[in-house]
Amino acid sequence: MEGQTTLSTSNINIRDNQSVGDENPIRQVTDKVHETQTDEKSSQKTKSIGQNGSWEAQTEAKKEKKSQDSERRMGNVSSDKAAKHVRHHSKISAKDSALEQAKTTAEKQNEQSILPDAHVRLLKDQLIRGKVYLSLSATRNNARFIRELRLCMKEVQRALGTATKDSELPRNAYEKLKAMELTLSKGKQIQDDCVAVAKKLRAMLHSTEDQLRVHKKQALFLTHLTAKTLPKGLHCLPLRLSTEYFMLNSSQQHFPNEEKLEDPKLYHYALFSDNILATAVVVNSTISHAKNPSNHVFHIVTDRLNYAAMKMWFLANPPGKATIQVQNVEEFTWLNSSYSPVLKQLGSPSMIDYYFKSRRVESDSNLKFRNPKYLSIMNHLRFYLPEIFPKLDKVLFLDDDIVVQKDLTPLWYLNLKGKVIGVVETCGESFHRFDRYLNFSNPLISKNFNPRACGWAFGMNIFDLKEWRKQNITGVYHKWQNLNVDRLLWKLGTLPPGLITFWNQTYALDKSWHVLGLGYNPSISQKEIERAAVVHYNGNLKPWLEMGIPKFHNYWAKFVDYDQVYLRECNISP
Repeated sequence: MEGQTTLSTSNINIRDNQSVGDENPIRQVTDKVHETQTDEKSSQKTKSIGQNGSWEAQTEAKKEKKSQDSERRMGNVSSDKAAKHVRHHSKISAKDSALEQAKTTAEKQNEQSILPDAHVRLLKDQLIRGKVYLSLSATRNNARFIRELRLCMKEVQRALGTATKDSELPRNAYEKLKAMELTLSKGKQIQDDCVAVAKKLRAMLHSTEDQLRVHKKQALFLTHLTAKTLPKGLHCLPLRLSTEYFMLNSSQQHFPNEEKLEDPKLYHYALFSDNILATAVVVNSTISHAKNPSNHVFHIVTDRLNYAAMKMWFLANPPGKATIQVQNVEEFTWLNSSYSPVLKQLGSPSMIDYYFKSRRVESDSNLKFRNPKYLSIMNHLRFYLPEIFPKLDKVLFLDDDIVVQKDLTPLWYLNLKGKVIGVVETCGESFHRFDRYLNFSNPLISKNFNPRACGWAFGMNIFDLKEWRKQNITGVYHKWQNLNVDRLLWKLGTLPPGLITFWNQTYALDKSWHVLGLGYNPSISQKEIERAAVVHYNGNLKPWLEMGIPKFHNYWAKFVDYDQVYLRECNISP
């Protein structure tokens, strides 16, 4: 009884404490009890031995002591079992609590998985079903039902409004939903022919698809129109600058360091643009990363309309120690229709008819081929670099929609291994290959080129003008332009004739030199952009337009001084 009482008491103590230490508290209690009992019995045995003094008494005492030790061991074992039982019970309770917590989390996730626009979708679905019943003969002949249905549809449309989430719906939206569902159930009773409903839904689907195609065409046309329309601020800027330029004295209209313009030992850039602000960003970004700006020379060629404004901008905003030259393409007397086949084609009646007769609008599925920029010789100047720079050996060509992020000096020291142009290839798997740009159904193309050949990008290209002259690349360009007079080999543009002209004359640069797509592809990673030496906003979403991709805007805008007086006067802001 004493042992049982001691064990039960120890179990209660363990449950109260909810922990088991390094020493078993049950064992401590039982050990003390057994020690006191043993001491009492041993003292009694000693007294009896002293009194009787017999060997039998001593033997009996030893037996009793052994039995007591065995009892003590049994008590210790039972206490260990009790402690293990407590630990096991605590583990089970911990598992139960973990399972309950997991169930709670799952319930919360299920609650969150409910679509935030579930009611909005249901309301829109009801409107579609309502339109079906309005057009079916069985329900349309029921004047009372039609009147009720029209009223419910108006209420649903009013409740739906422009909401895209359930949280944007008014409080009475659920009541409108239930009322509409009740009315639709009446229509289902009137018109129970599923075949008729299915036919009507199919007809509505085809009609909606036709409308979608029309809207896509309209959106594409408006996108191209917006991309090629000059914003008010960029229209104001050249007018303001031209006025200032013609107020200068003739001695003030010249740039310094003209002796550097033909020095082949320096680093020469070619920019052909009529966009003053874009050209300024190219120059500013290049100079800000150049290790020795005084060795860099920028040759800018523009049209007659923007010549004075372009000169005035760089006279008022000189790019540090770099050298600037601004030329007017109209002053290139050697560039005429008798020398350049493309100039002859641009002035032909068929080309004018292609661009200015509205009946031809539907002839091309791709609107970008009807871009008026292809009527400008400015886009074709890149094929006349040796004529523009007769005393230079190497030129780095830059488009006006790029931003330079690193020093470009190493490009002049690249060994192009006998090739004419250094390019960054753009092919990947099945796109941006030759068959995308050239008409391989024409034998002239299919016999001379590989449809799987890798395409490459204009926009940042290093040219070896010595090798160009040696291999008469300009003559190759003229040959293929004459063959494409009827535009059967390729559509308008500069990349297709570039692929043909420099066939087997390209040296592949590392992709980090030139990253493209910032004007149409919002999924380009920030890491890829920051690693690039040049980023290119090719596409319609130019950074100087409001429709540009917002997250790419700052890479361009940080090289524009919006506090400049001409920009403020023309309300050009970030």
